[in-house]
Amino acid sequence: MTKLDIVTLPDPILRQKTRPVTRFDDELQTLIDNMIETMREANGVGLAAPQIGRSIQLTVIEALPKEDEEGNEIPDSRQLFVIVNPRITWVSREMVDGIEGCLSIPGYLGEVERHQAIRVRAQNRHGKKIKLKLNGWTARIFQHEIDHLQGILYIDKLTSPDNFWTEEAFQEIQEKMKEEEAIPNA
Repeated sequence: MTKLDIVTLPDPILRQKTRPVTRFDDELQTLIDNMIETMREANGVGLAAPQIGRSIQLTVIEALPKEDEEGNEIPDSRQLFVIVNPRITWVSREMVDGIEGCLSIPGYLGEVERHQAIRVRAQNRHGKKIKLKLNGWTARIFQHEIDHLQGILYIDKLTSPDNFWTEEAFQEIQEKMKEEEAIPNA
């Protein structure tokens, strides 16, 4: 497998709508394997084809690991998704704010409002049709990655222009909030 270069802003491919995948051949399978390796090497939870310079409807997603009752990570509990030609077919009315980053916008984080739950129709890596019901953090990752396939970045959906930070500034805000919570009210 080969680690691929991740495209960053302002590369115009990140703003293009992608075209459907029509061939599920060996070349596609190699690309998928390389995307998975690249995503993992970059410590990402998702990677869309435009992020590696390919304008096709393909994304790989690896959901966060499940935790036991004590909050410990359950080994080998991450779920890997290879999603081809995805379409969101239903969204919940409930919206939730969350902090997102992007491998194509390194060093920054922003607050984005997303649907709490979604349903997706797509194809797997071999072209078989699949339907998924997703909620919570996994639904957020899917929405983020599917947006990439439409040329939309999370910075286009910020809850406010003020809710965009460098990773360092965000860390400082988090630490200050923890300190304030630790101070009892007088």
